Amino acid sequence: MTGHARVLVATHLAALGLGWWIAPRQLLDHEAKHTGFFQVDASKVLSATVDSLHNENKLLVFSYKGTATVEAERSMFWVLGGRQQLIVPAVVPYYLDLSSLTLADVSYNEKQKIVTVTLPKPTIGDIAFQPESATTINGGILTWSNEQIDALAKLNYRSARRAMVMQAQSAGLLSAVRRQAQANVTSYFEIPLRIAGQPDVRVVSVFR
Repeated sequence: MTGHARVLVATHLAALGLGWWIAPRQLLDHEAKHTGFFQVDASKVLSATVDSLHNENKLLVFSYKGTATVEAERSMFWVLGGRQQLIVPAVVPYYLDLSSLTLADVSYNEKQKIVTVTLPKPTIGDIAFQPESATTINGGILTWSNEQIDALAKLNYRSARRAMVMQAQSAGLLSAVRRQAQANVTSYFEIPLRIAGQPDVRVVSVFR
């Protein structure tokens, strides 16, 4: 190696060493705790996941599509009458209200590598009727009036809403909703843990 080449190599090595020395090492050393190759402290991942779910506010966990069949009647002067049968499909969403979720609802057993997440009970959201797919059967003298038809429709949709709420609160459906909510939240925590190099941590979701 010539003298000129040796000078170039020494210069490059010196520049490399200087660059490493002045680099912001604090960001690398303290941004996340390293416990192994490509592993991040589980507590940091859990904290970030809780913040994400908290900011989500409401998490849709299940949707139920059913049909309500109801009938309403109206009479005028005890002689004139009208009736209307309504068969209308609707979608009922189920949510988890996570606005109050904090780290206090998440416990981590480091020895057993189990994360336990305590969830609020699922709640029913706004019922979405599908009037474009509804069947309406009118009968009686009063149903010759559009005003009376509209009045009967309002009565029927109130009854249909109550009918859908009753369907949505059946034991079988609520059991399915809870299972799906647990599966969704478990995945929500497990995926970032795996990405962070913690695939052996198991997540369990329970309800309050």
